[in-house]
Amino acid sequence: PPASSARPGGRPMPLADATPTARTRRRWDAKARAYDRFTWLEGRLGGSKLRRRLWSLVGPGKVLELGVGTGANLRHHPPGAEVTGIDLSPGMLALARARAARLGKAISLLEMDAQALSFPDATFDTVAATYVFCSVPEPVRGLGEARRVLKPGGRLVFLEHVRLPGFLGRIMDWLNPLAQAMMGSNINRDTVSNVKRAGFEVEAVHNYLGGLVKLIVARPGQDHTPSGN
Repeated sequence: PPASSARPGGRPMPLADATPTARTRRRWDAKARAYDRFTWLEGRLGGSKLRRRLWSLVGPGKVLELGVGTGANLRHHPPGAEVTGIDLSPGMLALARARAARLGKAISLLEMDAQALSFPDATFDTVAATYVFCSVPEPVRGLGEARRVLKPGGRLVFLEHVRLPGFLGRIMDWLNPLAQAMMGSNINRDTVSNVKRAGFEVEAVHNYLGGLVKLIVARPGQDHTPSGN
């Protein structure tokens, strides 16, 4: 079947926090046409290897890719998986839809806010993402939504750049407002702690680039209510 791109049921896309979330959507819409140049450079620097590593951990079944963007991960999706990709940016989704058609990939592409997913509880076997939670306005809320839509025993697997410890981390704190203004991303988030706060049990954390990039694998914890952001 062909890829599709729509809001579920034709309803307006829910925005969990209208002002920062709408601003985030505008930023990524503006960057959509240039984004593939960034992923090309990332690939030349070894990023494709990390993406392949992530998707090697994803098995068959129902898979949700958060922040599918322009579809950079489509070629890495595992055979036999039923993948749904969501993104906040309609501009990104238009490019992902075109890429899916070129590659002959069957994927459902939906405009949706990661902080307010429209799927029922316990829908997916795996939730995956690459470099998404740096720009989600309320990351713990988004991670809590990922936990909600995972089936019991499901897994969250994602790549993220994070705050470094010590002096370098303090520099990242100082530069973060500039990074937000220029890129719409935060460079100083403690994402592993956010995963735990959202009610996950962390199974593994693999460090790359001296710990700047982490591949995180987690499963939903039991009887935990997410708090904070």
